[in-house]
Amino acid sequence: MNLTQFYRVFLIAVSTHTICIAAYSQSPALKNLEAAVAAARTRVEMNEKKVADADSVIAAGRRMISESKAGLKAVDSESRKLEKEYAAQRSKSGDRTVANKAKSDLRLLETHYKTGNRELETRFRDATRLQTTGISALQRGRTARKNAMDGLRAAGDALKVSQAKYDKAAGTEKDDGGKNRK
Repeated sequence: MNLTQFYRVFLIAVSTHTICIAAYSQSPALKNLEAAVAAARTRVEMNEKKVADADSVIAAGRRMISESKAGLKAVDSESRKLEKEYAAQRSKSGDRTVANKAKSDLRLLETHYKTGNRELETRFRDATRLQTTGISALQRGRTARKNAMDGLRAAGDALKVSQAKYDKAAGTEKDDGGKNRK
């Protein structure tokens, strides 16, 4: 082997050794960048879970509101029915002579009316309470969803930045056709 061939082999060996040392020295930096990418992915997943939780709260609120509307309609129709029955019974005993003879029947009718009315008032309060709870859950869910979406956007941007840094450092930069250009 002559001197020039020896020099070429020596130069190739030294350059390969230098590249290996450079790759080894970048390894901790790549590990740090990889950890940053993993942390960013975790934040994205966490915010996606928060969005899903907020969506479920919104759905529960909407369900409560629809149930309360159905309950309020039922109370309203039963209240009208009770009023009609009461008015019909009172009109039958409008004559004073009949009214004096049937005072016990009127007392029974009054008691029945008041009991039915109390029951309807209780159902009305329950339906109103359910509606208020549903509206509150809906508002709370919307606020939580907005906050989670803001966090998701920020985490997604951080993931893109950290992934780009990692890809650049690792030398595996992808050509996306200019899609990520602003």
